[in-house]
Amino acid sequence: MKILLLGSGELGKEFTIAAQRIGQTIIAVDSYANAPAMQVAHAFEVINMLDGAALDRLVAKHQPDFIVPEIEAIRTEQFYKYEKQGIVVVPSAKAANFTMNRKAIRDLASKELGLKTANYRYATTAEELHKGVEAVGMPCVVKPLMSSSGKGQSTIKTIADIDKAWNYAVEGSRGDVVEVIVEAFVQFNSEITLLTVVQNNNPTLFCAPIGHRQERGDYMESWQPARISDKDLYEAQDMAEKVTEALGGAGLFGVEFFLTDEGVYFSELSPRPHDTGMVTLAGTQNFNQFELHLRAILSLPIFEITLEKAGASAVILASENSENPSYSGIEKIAALPKTDFRIFGKPTSRPYRRMGVALANDILETPIEEIVERAKNAATLVTVNL
Repeated sequence: MKILLLGSGELGKEFTIAAQRIGQTIIAVDSYANAPAMQVAHAFEVINMLDGAALDRLVAKHQPDFIVPEIEAIRTEQFYKYEKQGIVVVPSAKAANFTMNRKAIRDLASKELGLKTANYRYATTAEELHKGVEAVGMPCVVKPLMSSSGKGQSTIKTIADIDKAWNYAVEGSRGDVVEVIVEAFVQFNSEITLLTVVQNNNPTLFCAPIGHRQERGDYMESWQPARISDKDLYEAQDMAEKVTEALGGAGLFGVEFFLTDEGVYFSELSPRPHDTGMVTLAGTQNFNQFELHLRAILSLPIFEITLEKAGASAVILASENSENPSYSGIEKIAALPKTDFRIFGKPTSRPYRRMGVALANDILETPIEEIVERAKNAATLVTVNL
């Protein structure tokens, strides 16, 4: 099968590797050359994916069997047309359209499905944001409707923060949608990602919940399994199944939840492998998240997902701008027991850009805090050089 991969970052790279292992052909697409997935794909293209005509030309040129989005900045309205042409859009054109825009997915979850979410408002100007903050109260969180990895996200604690938050959100927005969501701050005890695998002719499956910690709106560490009560896990699985069923299609969804004293709150959803799910590269499961996504897409039956080990991931960040980054310290991380790492191969670096990930695992009986600390310490051994 021929797969057109729209977005070629580190998640796309691991997906490409998984696809090639079972004989699939990947054409990797991004807005810049030498993106991570392009380095391992059969072919690549560099285009502005917000240009609908450019997307049309690409699809006509390659005639893919599947279109797999990996990022938000895509003219997803075109996907409905491609589905009518017989191309499988992953997970579906509806899912890609709804989840590339926080407004559509939040309204679906809250208004149509009745899932428990934070109180929220939308704003298309700084003045509307002031009104939204007044409605939901402070503290509150502001996010662009189209962004990823925490870009443009900030917390408002005082009136003086509102205009700063608006400017930061607009700067961090992907695509051409200038609109933000402001949501009440949920007093949560922890947050989890529930990787949900929707199959075409088989039951929906769930990975063991993944815990994570964020800074600047982006994940720093993730671990699996996360601590969660049976009651909360059942509630999260029920919500995840409802929202993925409403979106349609097959594939792996990363569904995020807040765990609070009042129960589980739906937060966000990604229709693809999740950055926090990179912990599955530590060998925590019988299939990692990229293999699960691929098998579900291809309608290869997945009998079960088993938790094999406890594991953790910790990001390796750049601290400077570089046009040709190099790495030191990998011999130190390589010498550690029950530890691994990935260098993504991004051609340039900038402060706080995620350039790699450290991975650690151990038997399931090991306290997860110990494994997280090992992953964090391992990540500090690698330095991104200019």
